[in-house]
Parts: sequence; C-alpha cells; structure tokens
Amino acid sequence: MKAIIQRVTKASVTVGDEEVSSIGRGLCVLLGISVEDTQKDADYLVRKILNLRLFEDENGRAWSKSVMDRDFEVLCVSQFTLQCVLKGNKPDFHAAMPAELAQPFYNSILENMRSSYKPELIKDGTFGGYMQVHIQNDGPVTIELRSPTGPSDLKQLSKQEKQQQRKEKTRSKGPSECREKGAGRSRPDPNASSGADGDVSSEREP
Repeated sequence: MKAIIQRVTKASVTVGDEEVSSIGRGLCVLLGISVEDTQKDADYLVRKILNLRLFEDENGRAWSKSVMDRDFEVLCVSQFTLQCVLKGNKPDFHAAMPAELAQPFYNSILENMRSSYKPELIKDGTFGGYMQVHIQNDGPVTIELRSPTGPSDLKQLSKQEKQQQRKEKTRSKGPSECREKGAGRSRPDPNASSGADGDVSSEREP
C-alpha cells in the first residue's frame, strides 16, 4: 500500500459541480491499494498517518505534533494510479487491487481511522468517481509512505523504530547527562544514525 501524505491549510473534493468533502488545516492523503495488501498493511498506514509529527507545537517548534495532537482533519482520497507500473511510456495498473475488492477494503481503512481518532474529523472523496481534488499544500510538506511488504521488512522496520525511540530518549535527557554516560566509551556505537536529525539509519542484517 502506498500513501502520499500532504500537510494542508485546506483541501476539498468535487465531483461535477458538487463539493462532496472539504477540510481545513490537516492532512490530505492519496491512498493506493495494491493486489498484495492485507489488513496488516492497512493497520500500519492508519497508525502512521495519524501519528506522523508534521505540525508545530504551541511554541512553534516544528515537527513536534501529529494531526491527532492538534485536533486537525484528514481527507482521504482513493487513488489507484499510485500503483502504476510504466511499460515504456504507457501506465499499467494491474498492480492495483480491483475495484470490487478495493472498495470494501478502502472503507475498512476509513472505519479504522475513524475508530482510532475522531470520526467527524475523517473525511472522504467518492470511491471510483471522477474527482477534482483541490489541495493547498502547507510548506510544501509531502511525505511518501509505503507499508511493509514482507516479514523481513517488518523486522527491519521494528529495528529502525526502536533505534529512533532510543535517539529520542537520549535527546530528552539533555546534553550534560548524555556526556556523563558517554564519557567511558572508547568507540562510537556502530549502529548509531549518522544522518540528519530525525533520520534513522538502516542496520545491516548479519
């Protein structure tokens, strides 16, 4: 499953001359479901969408709060074209889940999101409809998110998330405490991230 997540000041969906859905500040999510997706993929995407820290806190500190933390809205739009595979210059959509299967699966994702958050703040487009999606991107901030595709990816993902949690705990303790704990170390931790703040480096499998 693939999602394009955009932080927005407002977004809306129209079908013909009718506006079927709109939100103020929050997230606009374009969601592409593949033939291989399962409930685990859906659960992962819902959890990430609702918990991504793409907003500032009350003191203006960036990347600190999620859409749930700020009580913002989410507009989801089903978009099978995200599962496109190019054959030369022609797009092929055989990797996308067929509509008769994708629609109930997509509806279950929306229900999962509503039950995990505030149902009145989760909006939707028109599944299978010819839509005009109006997005006022804030930043711009756009995140591409893919669900894990197999056991090895899930294992790697778990390692990365644990590593990120360790980094966040270290930052919350402050520099003085970190220096005291690190004073006795003779070698750097080979598993530590060397990327930008907030990034997580991948660990090598043995």
